[in-house]
Amino acid sequence: MVAHFTSYLKNKNMAYIENEAPFLPASQVKRVAFLLVEHFSMMAFTGAVDALVTANLMRPSTAYEVLVVGNGSDTVLSDLGIDIAVDCQLSQLDEHQLDILILCGGLRVQPRASLAMRTKLRVASKAGVVLGSLWNGAYFLAEAGLLDGYECAYHPDGRAMMMEEFPNVTISNRSYVLDRDRVSCAGASSSLNMMLEVVRNDCGEEFATAIEEVLSCDKMSEIINVSIDRDPTLPESLKTALQLMRNNIEEPLSVAEIAECVGISRRQLERLFCHHVDASPSRFYLELRLTQARQLLQQTNKPIAEIAVATGFVSISHFRRCFHQLFDISAGRFRKTFQGADRASV
Repeated sequence: MVAHFTSYLKNKNMAYIENEAPFLPASQVKRVAFLLVEHFSMMAFTGAVDALVTANLMRPSTAYEVLVVGNGSDTVLSDLGIDIAVDCQLSQLDEHQLDILILCGGLRVQPRASLAMRTKLRVASKAGVVLGSLWNGAYFLAEAGLLDGYECAYHPDGRAMMMEEFPNVTISNRSYVLDRDRVSCAGASSSLNMMLEVVRNDCGEEFATAIEEVLSCDKMSEIINVSIDRDPTLPESLKTALQLMRNNIEEPLSVAEIAECVGISRRQLERLFCHHVDASPSRFYLELRLTQARQLLQQTNKPIAEIAVATGFVSISHFRRCFHQLFDISAGRFRKTFQGADRASV
């Protein structure tokens, strides 16, 4: 009996298989506060938050509670000229109810700390809160003496200043750094990777990779998992076999036909798939077709019978059975749940 995904495609489908997602008790929900400084980088902020929000969407329970914090006003102006409403002020933040506090800097953020911010950061550090920064937010941590003996990432334009002013802080050339209870990234495009690393430490490699699948889908092939398509050591024969499968969804090839096209024996092909893809060729092909079926159920109003044919199933009953076995839900109910009952076409 087929039982959920076994290949790397499970990462791409994890969000739609509720009991496959990692689960932590409610007591382990992490509270993450983002302190916005005037003219903060909107891209850096949203990238970091997106990783946490997506993590919540891919679990049966909340993993991260996100708080947006200001320092004196109900809204904070971003570098895009957009005001962002805050949930609370820094003075109201209870560090004993907080796990992570991240300062959001940006190109136009002035590195000038206030007594209130310095004091709150030190109190949070003593309470065991993990402290982090985006762009030049690390300046405020260093100014408070909270980065001495740590390595941190910082925007290239400010690295010379940081090394001059804070000799006890190791300024890294890396785009992001996690050093014990400090996390930092150098700019807007590295905040997502920084937070993915935080999630990876909390929830494991598979879960973080699944989030990356969702958020980085435009950087890879349409369906194949990121860890496969970005692997430079992948044998060319396997790459060709994967491409043949992608190109022949509606009328699937047999494993023997794929092996013949690739120019290797069926046994060699099966060994390659088991080693690199964690599934036999036939198993992976089935999961590939059902992944596409899942996408069509979500994104189109095509009848289920048409979707079955479009993904290579000659029998709608066979399609329904396979879909239910992998997703633990019928195709019709899946559509109503993830697309909306008003658009369902069962």
